[in-house]
Amino acid sequence: MQSSEQNQLRKGLSVRHIRFMALGSAIGTGLFYGSASAIQAAGPAVLIAYMLGGAAVFMVMRALGEMAVHHPVPGSFSHYASHYMGPLAGFLTGWNYVFEMLVVCLADITAFGMYMGFWFPHVDQWIWVLSIVLFIGALNLCHVKIFGEMEFWLSIIKVSAIIAMIIGGAFLMFYGFGQETDHAVGIQNLWEHGGFMPNGIEGVIASLAIVMFAFGGIEVIGITASEAQDPEKTIPKAINAVPIRILLFYGLTLFILMSIYPWNQIGQNGSPFVQIFDSLGIQSAANILNVVVITAAVSAINSDIFGAGRMMYGMAQDGQAPKVFTKLTKNGVPWVTVVVMSVIMLLGVYLNYLLPEKIFVIIASIATFATVWVWLMILLSHVAMRLKMSKEEVKNIKFPMPFWPIGPAITIAFMVFVIALLGFFENTQVALIVGVVWVALLSIAFYAMRYYQKR
Repeated sequence: MQSSEQNQLRKGLSVRHIRFMALGSAIGTGLFYGSASAIQAAGPAVLIAYMLGGAAVFMVMRALGEMAVHHPVPGSFSHYASHYMGPLAGFLTGWNYVFEMLVVCLADITAFGMYMGFWFPHVDQWIWVLSIVLFIGALNLCHVKIFGEMEFWLSIIKVSAIIAMIIGGAFLMFYGFGQETDHAVGIQNLWEHGGFMPNGIEGVIASLAIVMFAFGGIEVIGITASEAQDPEKTIPKAINAVPIRILLFYGLTLFILMSIYPWNQIGQNGSPFVQIFDSLGIQSAANILNVVVITAAVSAINSDIFGAGRMMYGMAQDGQAPKVFTKLTKNGVPWVTVVVMSVIMLLGVYLNYLLPEKIFVIIASIATFATVWVWLMILLSHVAMRLKMSKEEVKNIKFPMPFWPIGPAITIAFMVFVIALLGFFENTQVALIVGVVWVALLSIAFYAMRYYQKR
């Protein structure tokens, strides 16, 4: 009995931890820096793209929630894909998720080094990158409850800053700020500079890659199921609350930004977040924002390493990753996966330095491919599960997905469209190429592994 307990993840995550882990993973670089790229592509109509993306993500989360409550397991959606669609589907889903987390982590740890350079310009950037990798690695080796608590407080800081920006921006809108500037402030900015959709429907479609990247990471809720206290209650509460909150944060933040500044000026004169705090007379605006973006980066890296590590642990249990990944500490933490993630991040930092200035769009679009692939597999796994269930089993589902079967069908079509979309725009074509090559290499690795196991 004792040995089996030592080989199990510990149940230490509450609803509060799970909600803020998902917020921490999904609200970060995509909002603070990615939103400017999306606004430049679509203009004020980017709000439509965020609403569409948010609705699609909500459907993905409800599909995942139904499966997670029905069958909570480590590495959840990889296991579901294997169970309902075959081992190749599970293998591709799991390793695509790990790939997604690694790509985003590489961007965030490099960003962390740049943020620290704002305060310490004479300190080499690699020192900060090394320190954050070691710190996050150590944090992920702690008991899962300590990890959840840390993520809760990191996310609280980030969410508080966003709320402060929304309130401060609303204050500027309603109290006549802008009379001394070269542009008026108000809702009219949403349609006075070339119209609400200045770049046409093509602009809205072009922004979808960045928009979907922004929501990436929210699926970590499914991975927490095996470590959640009372998953039948905690998972539905977290899933119902988080997508709506993220949508509100993104929607309100961008609505305020584009009402205060013409959309074609956002992101051209430094961070719009700094501009808003400056306009409120807060002289240390740049320092405040730096604290927030550092917190956002640390929080996102934290959640991503957790998610990728738990995924590799679950896949190792299913025989789709090396068995060494199942080794746990006395606290029930898969320590080998944390060490491997940390080492890969250290190796990847150098490559990150070598890439050109368009690194964010490239990384965001590659991460978008992996993210949307994972979401598509979650939806397909859910459909496969439903088709295998009897009418009686369907009636007894504790957290059923809404709008079945039309909702899932439309969402699946939308995800396929977003993946195909990457190939239509020059900036994101590399992501589709990298994604297709990665899936092909994974498929070869899968069959090579199966051949080796049979020998």
